Amino acid sequence: MKKKSKEPFVPAERHETVRQEITAILSGQPLSPRDISAAVHISVKEVYEHLEHIQKSLNKQEHHLTITPAECKKCGFIFKKRGKLKKPGKCPVCRSESIEEPLFSLREEGRNH
Repeated sequence: MKKKSKEPFVPAERHETVRQEITAILSGQPLSPRDISAAVHISVKEVYEHLEHIQKSLNKQEHHLTITPAECKKCGFIFKKRGKLKKPGKCPVCRSESIEEPLFSLREEGRNH
């Protein structure tokens, strides 16, 4: 049985919000939720929650969340029409659970002047 620490939990000091940090790292290159989780020091589940909010709140004229869909490692099926951001549990074609995570990046939309 784990012993609980008597010290109170102290969260990591942040200079930006979690969503600002995620937005900043997504501007560079496509990243998986696990990569984002490691960079921002939050759980993968929290990453998906933040990504959903970021996707809804982006200024559509300036930025766009680009999603490279998940892919089955066994048969190569690509989950193009999936509405959810989370990684699927099983492939609908071969029923394999070996699925490559989707990748996320932020793209700046070109402005017309």
